[in-house]
Amino acid sequence: MFKKLFRKTAPAPSADTLKIGLNKTRKSFSHQLFHFLSGKKEINEALLEQIETLLIQADLGVDVTQLFIDTLTKELSRKTLKDGKMVFAYLKTMMIDLLTPVEQPLLISSSTKPFVILVVGVNGTGKTTTIGKLAKYFQAQSHSLLLAAGDTFRAAAIEQLQIWGDRAQIPVITQTHGADSASVIYDAFLSAKAKKVDILIADTAGRLHTQSHLMEELKKINRVMKKADEKAPHETLLVLDASIGQNALSQAKQFHEAIGITGIVLTKLDGTAKGGIVFPIAKQLKLPIRFIGVGEGIDDLRPFCATDFVEALMEGVD
Repeated sequence: MFKKLFRKTAPAPSADTLKIGLNKTRKSFSHQLFHFLSGKKEINEALLEQIETLLIQADLGVDVTQLFIDTLTKELSRKTLKDGKMVFAYLKTMMIDLLTPVEQPLLISSSTKPFVILVVGVNGTGKTTTIGKLAKYFQAQSHSLLLAAGDTFRAAAIEQLQIWGDRAQIPVITQTHGADSASVIYDAFLSAKAKKVDILIADTAGRLHTQSHLMEELKKINRVMKKADEKAPHETLLVLDASIGQNALSQAKQFHEAIGITGIVLTKLDGTAKGGIVFPIAKQLKLPIRFIGVGEGIDDLRPFCATDFVEALMEGVD
């Protein structure tokens, strides 16, 4: 697996990669949607109810679904949408419009060294793997990096991050299993500062958003970081598992309230039919979606692009 991920030259993200990654959501949502709308010369209330059901099933959520249905109803009353094909195209436009504001790439300030990226999330989201892919992504942009193994509660996480570091020839700062996470990350910051490293990516222990004592530990990490640099961390990335649907939205709200999330990485979109969760995240949280994961390969973690996402989701059916 690691050989596959760390091939010397990762291919540029392609539309095909994204299309394949969204295959399950596309089959369960857009293919059925197209089937309902195909050849329809008149759009009635019963058809709108079918569209509403599909939107809910794809995990777009009640708020987004209501927004889309209300807008479609208004447009139909104005007779601007004359057939099913026009309704399908208008839905695509609404989706792109909703997602475009959260399409904000993670930009690394050249005047901030190290630029600290704190990575948080619950267990099982692919957090440590995401860090390895992020490191490779920024390394390909000629940035120097340092990794901090701040997940000291899970011994395997330290080993896993070291493997990523060894493969990419990126140093990893570690301490013993059970060490204070804030201390590990602080030491890593001092090391990165002394070596004039561009980017420090810090792992943290996975925790449920309902575990208040562990959420307090994240706040402690933030406080300790600010002693070294009052603006650190410069980016706090929350890694969310798309396959858990609406629960991901709940997680994001809790993490954001506790520590202030500045960006989201949505993983495992290739393994779920619930890719629609990206829409309520955009509407309710309005947090930047920095990256999405649509597979296991290094090139399958890609910067989020609203138009590319929607085109891949609706590809081949219009």
